[in-house]
Amino acid sequence: MAPHYKVTYFDLNAVGEPIRVLLSYGGLEFEDIRVKFKDWPSLKPKMPYGQVPILECDGKVAHQHIAICRYLAKKLKLTGKDDWEDLMIDSTVDTVNDLRTKIIKSYYEPDPSLRKKLFKTVLDETIPYYIERLEAQAKANGGFLAVPKLTWADVYFTSFIEFLNAHVEKDILANAPNLQAVKNKVWAVPNVKKWMDKRPQTFKLADFPQPSKE
Repeated sequence: MAPHYKVTYFDLNAVGEPIRVLLSYGGLEFEDIRVKFKDWPSLKPKMPYGQVPILECDGKVAHQHIAICRYLAKKLKLTGKDDWEDLMIDSTVDTVNDLRTKIIKSYYEPDPSLRKKLFKTVLDETIPYYIERLEAQAKANGGFLAVPKLTWADVYFTSFIEFLNAHVEKDILANAPNLQAVKNKVWAVPNVKKWMDKRPQTFKLADFPQPSKE
């Protein structure tokens, strides 16, 4: 009997999205439980360490989105051929998560003037710094991000593209053809395309302060 998976996360294509995409990639059916922000205060005490996303599998519960992605990747054979390749994949995933965190940090800043400064730094320095280096990796690996084949690092990275683009209001891959190739490979997988066509299009942190546009 196939495992029964549940993914609980906010109604956002953010850190819960790589989990949803990996499950979809593998053709693994799952319940997509989307938490409304207004319901979070009452739900938070019931979550492991007060966090989402969580993955439930036949009644067992796991938290921490990267650990969950790694677990699914092993099941789906999206890992490396040896320990060194797995190290390259892990380090790449952590780097992508660093980029995501730095972009979103500017969004959460409550002080408007500081938020404007942080947002400008993200646009002018942070994104170019990371994209230049990730682009070089993808070029060296023939259109894949961590090693010269499709791995969960590629799925992880491309799961965030639309979310990050929505928050900086630009295409962060516009001048990165090799990263665009990574995205295209992942998005062309039939099960991934099927998921992307049916999923809710929720990319903006609409309930949080907006970056200054002045």
